[in-house]
Amino acid sequence: MLGALVISAMGSTLTNAQTKSKVSSWVTQADGSTALQKQKAQPAFGKVNAKYTVITVNDKQVYQQMDGFGFTLTGGSAELINKLPAAEKSHLLDEMFRTTGNGIGISYLRISVGASDLNADVFTYDDMPAGQTDPQLAHFSLEKDAGVIALLQDILKINPHLKILGSPWTAPSWMKTNALSKGGKLKEDCYDVYAQYLVKYIRSMKAKGITIDALTLQNEPLNPKNNPSLVMEAAEQAAFIKKSVGPAFKAANIKTKIVLYDHNADRPDYPMDILKDPEASQYVDGSAFHLYGGKIEALNEVHNAYPDKNLYFTEQWVGAPGKFTENLNWHINNLIIGATRNWARTVLEWNLAADSKYEPHTPGGCTECLGAITVEKSITRNVAYYIIGHASKFVPAGSVRIASNINGDLVNVAFRTPQGRKVLIVINNGKNKAIFNIKQGDRAALCSLDTGAVGTFVW
Repeated sequence: MLGALVISAMGSTLTNAQTKSKVSSWVTQADGSTALQKQKAQPAFGKVNAKYTVITVNDKQVYQQMDGFGFTLTGGSAELINKLPAAEKSHLLDEMFRTTGNGIGISYLRISVGASDLNADVFTYDDMPAGQTDPQLAHFSLEKDAGVIALLQDILKINPHLKILGSPWTAPSWMKTNALSKGGKLKEDCYDVYAQYLVKYIRSMKAKGITIDALTLQNEPLNPKNNPSLVMEAAEQAAFIKKSVGPAFKAANIKTKIVLYDHNADRPDYPMDILKDPEASQYVDGSAFHLYGGKIEALNEVHNAYPDKNLYFTEQWVGAPGKFTENLNWHINNLIIGATRNWARTVLEWNLAADSKYEPHTPGGCTECLGAITVEKSITRNVAYYIIGHASKFVPAGSVRIASNINGDLVNVAFRTPQGRKVLIVINNGKNKAIFNIKQGDRAALCSLDTGAVGTFVW
């Protein structure tokens, strides 16, 4: 049998009620020959087998609550999915977003405020001819995002509890120092009008039935190389929050969370420099990170300094054409396990969908971003689909991370769901198949994983 060998515990002295408690498991092999496949055997809890490694799960020790797992629904992703035949599109959305049945139960999406670099074209919601401005935002319109909005409305019918985070890649060019979509900074005299632009965005989306749960103020604020992009140093973001965005959201009774940074883990000083400013910090829910630089443990550094502020992991790409074994190992270790063990409330991979040429993208946008799915005449599910699925299918929003020990090569993370179920995600980083006890309290179930395999165990 491919996947996890499941070995029933022997010599149990449990009561009849206790012996009914079994562990279900879903496994992805390192080579992808088995991908998020449910295993037939289900081990029962019994005595610990002292010959084998023990992973102890303690649901009395609780850490952060989870908001969810998912992807960025780019404009390009929406364009491709919306072109599918109606029945195929409906089936795909059910598979990805329904929280019951055989789907993967995506519970969190990130979207761009205006275009990201994975739109076919660059746009904001208030573009003006060169040399013209619109300080009253009279020309503001969501029309160019009609495809994303329509798809979100379809998704919310399937999962009305889905949470959505918005991230702008740029302000309108007339608000910027270089008057271009790429690079430049936000003009200081446009702080207030840009804050009103964001208020208008949140209200306009709400009118479409779409609640923006959280908003990062700038995608990758230290990266001027994308098209679109905008540079916003920490001191500038702090000033923007305390002078404009925070007061504007408060005056408009906007409940959307303000989230800092949204860039790599090599600069934890960026969010901490803002959080130490009480005038700015009062408006801030937390900080968001990517991992194209730095180490995931930097999130823990921010948590330790500001434990009352939340942490989010909001983006990581898979570079095309993708190497299944390497990508599975790195992303499970660093994101699904690493980010959550370092206090992240979300884990989001990058683009949900692309075609076989890794399009669409803007001129100057990402040319090698492999989607979680490839949309052509048929749908191909790629490695990011299974990476997120190992968590999203089993760990719904409202779950909490609980304690589990890491013993040798069996790197893992554990959760308790709102229904009281326990979920343990394990990757075997060793060179040989590993047999191990999953122990809770004074009982244990004996399981195994092949080398490089990922397993989600549920009881």
